[in-house]
Amino acid sequence: MKELHKPVDPARVREVAEAYYRSGQFYCSEAIVKTINDEFALNYPDDIVRMASGFPIGIGSAGCACGAVTGGVMALGMVFGRKEPGDPSIDRCLALARELHALFTRRHGCLCCRTLTHGMVLKSPEHLRQCIAFTGEVAEETAKIILRETGKTPGN
Repeated sequence: MKELHKPVDPARVREVAEAYYRSGQFYCSEAIVKTINDEFALNYPDDIVRMASGFPIGIGSAGCACGAVTGGVMALGMVFGRKEPGDPSIDRCLALARELHALFTRRHGCLCCRTLTHGMVLKSPEHLRQCIAFTGEVAEETAKIILRETGKTPGN
């Protein structure tokens, strides 16, 4: 597990991730990975965002898994993932990823981007509003999971 030293406010994490998407600088998964890396001072190089660049709009615009959730899962891996073969920390990381997936699915009925955006025109105001909101929601929930699992409290 990566050590955390910087105080983090989940509401700010939401705001920053939403701002990245709203401004057009990053899509959902990229905004979440960038925001978690910066707000938690994880000190991964900014190139880490490149790893998230294939996930927006349901994995390469295919309409599959929601890019916000895949970005959140990537961010959880940045903190709780393993880097050595056979490291059992994978079990914790998988459980936290499953928790984030289940939370989103309970709230929105599914994880399928195509279903979540059915009837919307890509980049229309309706589509942008929803995806910005999903990006912020998942960024905030990811931050809450990280804080809870590391024993930190918001802002500490």
